[in-house]
Amino acid sequence: MKLSQLRNVIILGCICVFLNANAQETNAPKFGKGLFNLIGQDSTWSMKVGLRFQSLATSKWDANNGVSNPESSMLIRRSRLKFDGFAFSPKLKYKVELGLSNRDQSGASIYTSNASRQILDAVLKWNFSGNFVLWFGQTKLPGNRERVISSANLQQVDRSLLNSRFTIDRDMGIQLRHHFNLTDTFLVKEIFSIAQGEGRNITTGNLGGHQYTTRVELFPFGDFKSKGDYKGSDLKFEPSPKLSLGVAYDFNNNASKTRSNQGSYMLNDTGFYSTNISTLFVDAMYKYQGFSLMAEYANRTADDAFAKNSDGSLTGDEVQVGNGLNIQTGYLVSKTVELSGRYTNISLDKEITGKGSENQYTLGLSKYIVGHSLKVQTDLSYTDIGFKTNQLLFRVQIDIHF
Repeated sequence: MKLSQLRNVIILGCICVFLNANAQETNAPKFGKGLFNLIGQDSTWSMKVGLRFQSLATSKWDANNGVSNPESSMLIRRSRLKFDGFAFSPKLKYKVELGLSNRDQSGASIYTSNASRQILDAVLKWNFSGNFVLWFGQTKLPGNRERVISSANLQQVDRSLLNSRFTIDRDMGIQLRHHFNLTDTFLVKEIFSIAQGEGRNITTGNLGGHQYTTRVELFPFGDFKSKGDYKGSDLKFEPSPKLSLGVAYDFNNNASKTRSNQGSYMLNDTGFYSTNISTLFVDAMYKYQGFSLMAEYANRTADDAFAKNSDGSLTGDEVQVGNGLNIQTGYLVSKTVELSGRYTNISLDKEITGKGSENQYTLGLSKYIVGHSLKVQTDLSYTDIGFKTNQLLFRVQIDIHF
């Protein structure tokens, strides 16, 4: 274990001991609901501590004219430590989530002060009036639905290619959230966000303009059980049909990365190339009696997708513009076993990116031992890639969530 990792473990252990010693009430909830819950002596704060990790085994092959060139790997895909609760008042909530695995912390660069990216979320949520809640800090932006769904609650082993190509993930900024009812059953949720526009854990500041995101969600049949509109699978077996329709638009002013606030920085002879980048998401989630369907469409455009030097010559970087479509469905054949399928199409602009269309077909099988808190998932994917060798991918993952 590296010294930095050992230091983090010791610090976290000391924090837990201190909180336990100074708390009036400590509750050990049932499995899957946190390691323990703390309530301050004067009931002015609370904290729930959670821990989870995913162990992943992967095998893949080239799949042109048969299978060849086998590769395999095993790793801790994710490991997370989460703290949430309220401070001073139940109207002021917070969430802190730390990434512990190598994959979680990867991405160190001069833009993160050459430090590992351990902090995933660190956000305050202030319910300052009625149905209005103001968020401030680093957290997920209100972009595509699949990205906002926690990796602990996915229907298949991991998210789709659409998410990996078009997500706007996390950033530092503010979000204003609101909801209201049009009728007794028709619910509307709204989110508006202003972010720095550079991604998470950036210490070099805002290199271009800011990033503006707005999202509207419609629930014509009312809200889902247990926030099921942002969970994979219909584990609650919704007794009546539930539908959520979402539209999100993201505008990153003078963005300097190849995928809005994600991807790599576009460097040129004067520092950074920047251009306005827009991303549109349209998505839906439907659930009824163990059946679920999620669909997403993404479109990304840029004012000038080719990165240039001051004299107009090309740098070799370009914004990853194009479209993506993802359709995913599943059915619980019992309360604990689900079959699922997914189709994903990625069509980046070939004239700009030089990449052809990708089509991925995935079949999945999940065994929910204790819901999403303890599950075993496996899937098989075939990817038809228009610009390089087709691939066959097989994965098995165990997910445990305290």
